[in-house]
Amino acid sequence: MSPPDALSVVSGRGLEKLFPGRGEMAVRMRELDWSRTPFGPVSRWPQSLRTAVSVMLASPEPALIYWGRELLVLYNDSARFMLGTKHPGGLGVSFKVVFQESWPILGPMLERVLDTGEAVHNENLLVPLVRFGFLEDCYFTFAFIPTRDESHDVGGIFIRVTDTTAQVLGARRLALVRELSLRTALCETVAAVFRSAEAVLGQATTDLPFCLLYELRGARAQLVARTGLGPAPAAGDDLEEGRTWPLADVARSRREQLVEHLPDGFATPAGGQSAPPPTRALVLPLSDAVEEESRLVLVVGLNPRIALDDDTSSFLRLLARQLATSIESTRALEEKTRRAAQLAELDRQKTQFFSNVSHELRTPLTLMLGPLEDALTDAHAPLPGPQHQRVALVQRGAVRLLKLVNQLLEFTRLETGRTEARFQPVDLSRLTQELVGHFESAAHRAGLTLSVDSPPLGEPLWVDPEAWERIVFNLLSNAFKFTLEGGLGVRLRLEGDAGVLSVRDTGTGIPAEALPHLFQRFYRVAGAQGRSFEGSGIGLSLVQELVKLHGGSVEVWSRPGEGSEFTVRIPRGRHHLPPGRVAGEGASQPRDGFQRDSFVQEVEGWIPAVPAAGARLPAAQRGHVLIVDDNADLRAYLRNVLEPHFEVETAGDGQAALEALRARAPDVVVSDVMMPRLGGFGLLRALRSDPALRATPLILLSARAGEEASVEGLEAGADDYLVKPFSGRELLARVQTQLAMSRLRGEAALQLGRELTLKEAVQARDDFLSVASHELKTPLTGLKLQLEMLERMLPAPVRAQVAERFAGTRRQAQRLGTLVESLLDVSQVASGRLQLHRERTDVTALVADCLAQGREELQRAGCLVTFEAQAGLLAEVDPVRLEQLVRNLLSNAAKYGASRPVTVRLGEAGPQLRLEVVDHGLGVKPEDRERIFGRFERAVSARRFGGLGLGLWVARQVVEAHGGRIAVTDTPGGGATFTVLLPRLVGAAS
Repeated sequence: MSPPDALSVVSGRGLEKLFPGRGEMAVRMRELDWSRTPFGPVSRWPQSLRTAVSVMLASPEPALIYWGRELLVLYNDSARFMLGTKHPGGLGVSFKVVFQESWPILGPMLERVLDTGEAVHNENLLVPLVRFGFLEDCYFTFAFIPTRDESHDVGGIFIRVTDTTAQVLGARRLALVRELSLRTALCETVAAVFRSAEAVLGQATTDLPFCLLYELRGARAQLVARTGLGPAPAAGDDLEEGRTWPLADVARSRREQLVEHLPDGFATPAGGQSAPPPTRALVLPLSDAVEEESRLVLVVGLNPRIALDDDTSSFLRLLARQLATSIESTRALEEKTRRAAQLAELDRQKTQFFSNVSHELRTPLTLMLGPLEDALTDAHAPLPGPQHQRVALVQRGAVRLLKLVNQLLEFTRLETGRTEARFQPVDLSRLTQELVGHFESAAHRAGLTLSVDSPPLGEPLWVDPEAWERIVFNLLSNAFKFTLEGGLGVRLRLEGDAGVLSVRDTGTGIPAEALPHLFQRFYRVAGAQGRSFEGSGIGLSLVQELVKLHGGSVEVWSRPGEGSEFTVRIPRGRHHLPPGRVAGEGASQPRDGFQRDSFVQEVEGWIPAVPAAGARLPAAQRGHVLIVDDNADLRAYLRNVLEPHFEVETAGDGQAALEALRARAPDVVVSDVMMPRLGGFGLLRALRSDPALRATPLILLSARAGEEASVEGLEAGADDYLVKPFSGRELLARVQTQLAMSRLRGEAALQLGRELTLKEAVQARDDFLSVASHELKTPLTGLKLQLEMLERMLPAPVRAQVAERFAGTRRQAQRLGTLVESLLDVSQVASGRLQLHRERTDVTALVADCLAQGREELQRAGCLVTFEAQAGLLAEVDPVRLEQLVRNLLSNAAKYGASRPVTVRLGEAGPQLRLEVVDHGLGVKPEDRERIFGRFERAVSARRFGGLGLGLWVARQVVEAHGGRIAVTDTPGGGATFTVLLPRLVGAAS
């Protein structure tokens, strides 16, 4: 049977069946003249090739055919990526030509398939390809499947291929970043981070042929880490020299830069690697989180076989961020370690300083306390009463200072391990009773009960007597400080292998959240309510350290509102004590008498010598001052300073002061800031929120020095802020200043009250005038009507006889009506109720009518009126108010015109009307020309001229309501000329 005709295969439906589909490659294969290719005419293709091509073109996945021993290339649309820029020229060309760069790797595999007929499969195989003008490392997963021809030999190879380059590179890069994170996370110094980064990045030369990490400080750059390079130098250190890397630009702009064309021989791979050297590098800034003083820039060499695409750029940025994060975290750790070391050293220096200062303070304090004690107890030369009080005050302050110094010295000794405790057997029951007895008088004065349950223990306990004294005194003074009512109880027992001391009180109690911190040094319970806010915060921590020195423990139980109980346990015997610190029986050590005095005097100072509200002295003419302070000695001192000048009252805290203020408000309050129950700022807020006490001046006293503390007090609303220590004269001056300012404010308030009262009276008068005017108009109108009716009803002869009397009556009624209208106008203008009802008005005719109506009054005054006007002048005005204006001006001219001629002129003045009323009478003095337009003002005060002084005032209000002006000038030859300018508005509208 003969083969089909070639034309039947090449044309029409035959090609569409052989090369099915509408894709690019199907179209190209149908259009290609295969006779000019090594494949030859399509009519001679074996059926096996035709079938393979149809399957390849129909496959949605990448597929290729390498046909014959020459491995001629056919491929579908999905496999075009394999050729890159070689498409479509590679169609029908030998594999050895199209993919010659990959023949060393793929050639042997392909020949084996052709020779053996066995398929070959590979996953993620590295295959170098030139697809886009450069040799590129690509990774593929593929299967080489033999295709047999009609003779059952291998006629070609069918290839299924998947590009896994992105997955392989992504997994490798992610593993690199993870390894960098893990290795650098364990570093404790930044230098260790650099070394770890070198170790990790140095193993990734495929992705990172070389890495250079620079640290920039000022104008210099230091290379701190490097990988992948030989011994040749990398770059200069001077940023301004502009050498290989744009380090300064990248650090300044925080933007990466690509460096093209590296110098020849610059990046020779270390260790003789076979990979081609990089020709480009990317310079990246590390994260903005790195401190500005030390900026870091990373230079990364780019593998010439890996494209710098979005994936590669993202990987390098991620690498830089990870490195920056590791460096930042390590720097933070270094800084934390450095600060911890600094704080430890600072703490050591502070402790040493406290110790030195305490030693230095004891000498001058001893020199102060000795002479003070001698002066107070000198029977041969006793001090006068006031001087004795002042010296006693100084002595109590010095004893308290000595107590603080002793506590600070003892605490620093305990912290540094230099306490020279001497343990000896002590009858602890007797010693404890003796110590508690010092507080009996203070407890009685404060209204508290003090009980001691300390029976003989039957054996001595080994303690340091002076340390035990400090333990008992600190616990008792603390209990006394926070117990405002009820009592205190001390109990001593032997329990098991320890002596147990408990100090219980019925005080304010301690919040549960504060209990864990109670024995920390300098800790004070926030908001604790006690007798005083004073204290150093080391008393209880000192107790704990002294108890530990005995090998014991201290515990606390407390409940707010019920009280607290401190329990101290001291082990029995002496085997737990350091042998070198144990003294024999009967050993004694000197007792510090000032120590006992300091505790007792401090407790007594918390008890007010007078009731909290203070005893009131006879009223003084120079002011009443309230002193608020929780320190009794300071209250006494302030009272002594101020009492010669003012009436002085005292209070022990802000709450007591507030009660005293509400009972009787003082002129000035002087208050401490830190106090129990209610502090100075709380008292200040209470004053400012109380309308009755808001204006009371308050001076704050505080130990906090500095501008910020003063600003804080003044911003809170204090009138003055005084920093301790201060002199008596300074306090006196501040109080006198505030008292003077308070009096000035009081006088100003009284003046303001008077002005308000006056305004209210004026308003009441205006309201009355308004009501009275309305009420008077009704009977006045009736009176006029009755006069007219009566006049018409009279016979003609009688009417002629009384005509003059009727005329006089009508004139008086008209005058009364004018006065009522004036009063009504006054009330409307004063209350802002004057309203205009504008309408287009013939002003010439209106003024003429007013002259006609007022001609009789002018004639009676002996004034001849002349009217000079332009006919038909129009304006947008309120005709009623304009008529009132003209009448008032004419009436004024008749009153003060001295029976001389009056001229009225009306004309235009640009966009305004100009009305002049000219008289030749008394005139107006220059100094009175503004005054006469005031309410109830007259040009001449003589009673013979009469009037209420409202006419010109109403005239001015009417003119200004129209947006015009009115003024008075001299008439040549004597008299006054009143000029009114009114906007026409009509001309502007037209």
